[in-house]
Amino acid sequence: MAFVTRQFMRSVSSSSTASASAKKIIVKHVTVIGGGLMGAGIAQVAAATGHTVVLVDQTEDILAKSKKGIEESLRKVAKKKFAENLKAGDEFVEKTLSTIATSTDAASVVHSTDLVVEAIVENLKVKNELFKRLDKFAAEHTIFASNTSSLQITSIANATTRQDRFAGLHFFNPVPVMKLVEVIKTPMTSQKTFESLVDFSKALGKHPVSCKGLLASLWASEKGFWNSHHPHYSPSQSNCMAGPD
Repeated sequence: MAFVTRQFMRSVSSSSTASASAKKIIVKHVTVIGGGLMGAGIAQVAAATGHTVVLVDQTEDILAKSKKGIEESLRKVAKKKFAENLKAGDEFVEKTLSTIATSTDAASVVHSTDLVVEAIVENLKVKNELFKRLDKFAAEHTIFASNTSSLQITSIANATTRQDRFAGLHFFNPVPVMKLVEVIKTPMTSQKTFESLVDFSKALGKHPVSCKGLLASLWASEKGFWNSHHPHYSPSQSNCMAGPD
C-alpha cells in the first residue's frame, strides 16, 4: 500500500511539474540590451506599464543620454495625459523613471529577469556573441527576444541553447507612439513563449501580430507602402496575422 501511495504521489508531483512548466511566463522584469532610440523606447513603455526594467549599454555616458531621452519623452506623454493635473504628470514621470535601472554588464543582470529584449546593431555576429554569452547566465525560464528588422530570428536563436524560448519582438519607431508589434516565431519557438510575448505586448498597450519568416516591415518597405503611420499595412498581405485577442 505504501508503495502504491509513493507511486501515486510521484505521479501527482510529475503532473504538477509538467503543468507548471506549460504555463505562460508572466513578464514582470525586463532587461533591454541597447540604449539607442529603439532600446530606450522599449524600456520606456515597459516601465510606464508597471514593469521593472534594466537598460544595458556599453558605457555610462550612453546610458545617461538614454535616460535623459526617456525622461524628455515621458514629459511629453505626461503633458498630454495629465494636461489638467500637472502634479500627477510629474509623479507619473518620476515613478516611471524610478523603475528603470541601468547597467554596463548584461551578464550580471539577466540572472533574475523574465525577458531579455535585444536592440543593438544589425550585425548577426555581434548578436550571436551577445546571446551566446547571456545564455550562460540567464535563468532557465528567461525568454530571449530580438528587435531585429532585417536578420533571421532562427540564425540568432541558434547561438543559444534555448531555441524554444527565443523569438522576434519587433517594435516600430517611435516605440512610445506606434502600436504595432510583430511577434516572430521560429520553427523552434514554443507556444508558451509565443503566448507569453503576445501577452507582454498587450500589457504594453500594443497590438501584437504573429509573423513567420518575412516581417511585415520588410514586405511593406519593399512594396513602397511604408510610412510612419502604416496606412497600407495589412497582415494578410505579409507573413503576419493579427495575434490572439
